[in-house]
Amino acid sequence: MKNTALTDLHISLGAKMVPFAGFNMPVQYTGINDEHETVRNGVGVFDVSHMGEFILKGEKALDLIQKVSSNDASKLYDGKVQYAYLPNENGGIVDDFLTYKLDDETYLLVVNASNIEKDWNWISKFNTFDVDMKDISDKTALLAIQGPKAAEALQSLTDIELASMEYYTFQKGKFAGVDNVIVSATGYTGAGGFEIYVANEDVKTVWDAIFTAGAPYGIKPIGLGARDTLRLEMGFCLYGNAIDDNPSPLEAGLGWVTKFTKDFVNSENLKAEKEAGVQKKLVGFEMIDRGIPRHDYEIVDADGNIIGRVTSGTQSPTLKKSVGLGYVNNAFTKEGTEIYINIRNQKVKAVIKKPPFVK
Repeated sequence: MKNTALTDLHISLGAKMVPFAGFNMPVQYTGINDEHETVRNGVGVFDVSHMGEFILKGEKALDLIQKVSSNDASKLYDGKVQYAYLPNENGGIVDDFLTYKLDDETYLLVVNASNIEKDWNWISKFNTFDVDMKDISDKTALLAIQGPKAAEALQSLTDIELASMEYYTFQKGKFAGVDNVIVSATGYTGAGGFEIYVANEDVKTVWDAIFTAGAPYGIKPIGLGARDTLRLEMGFCLYGNAIDDNPSPLEAGLGWVTKFTKDFVNSENLKAEKEAGVQKKLVGFEMIDRGIPRHDYEIVDADGNIIGRVTSGTQSPTLKKSVGLGYVNNAFTKEGTEIYINIRNQKVKAVIKKPPFVK
């Protein structure tokens, strides 16, 4: 198992460590509900240094990205971030990822930890453009400072005007005395905040500075457990659950980042699928009766017929009820439709609800 540059620190802080995507990662410190509430209402810090980072550089870097990405990266400007996915050639998804435009010939791609090697090989396969590719994942640390108090808590550490940064933009500058730090107004919690990209050798300095500056705001370290409950309350997809090599991105609701204004891997087949219409869709649901929906639980109708499956679910700390995501047949996708989750051979009632579950 790999460690991040901060693994020893997490252990010293009493974190419960678990294997995740090949890394030894903190799942919780004080408890998932407490950490969840800290991020929703205040500010917390996640070590997400397990994520992968690739630099693509060259005159035709954009051409390579356009070939492998579902989205239209020509719309990016310097300092802009874009969400997209890498379509495979069989109608599914290699991974979902972020593209950062550093300049006209330089892009940063941020990929999921479990897919670093897979994504690298996939993008390399289409690199007929002589683009210089560098995998900087093992050298790069990533901290996510999330919550409504994040800008206020961090502002003393940088000259970048954090509160005025637009969502899905980034700036490079000095942060906590460290030069050339990428600060992006992104995150995976729906609570607002920033992600900080810094070299491994500088991340402990940055971490300490963040906790000193954030102390008056009640800042706390947050584990991956709360990251999952926070993203589920927003209805965000997680690779390996709602999306993977098999489900169609159009079934997964990713049509909004599927741009047919250009040619990309498997675009013709995806276009035909869009025109024909999909047979099932990824939906959100709230439990009416007590029970927690888990990955791969069957979704059934009132007569017990299987109509889909759960991709992920949890007890929402904010709502005090269970919520989930799952694929269901088209006839059951309308908001307000009653469905049932098979939990230990019991039909447990739920209702289709469009995410985010927490506004």
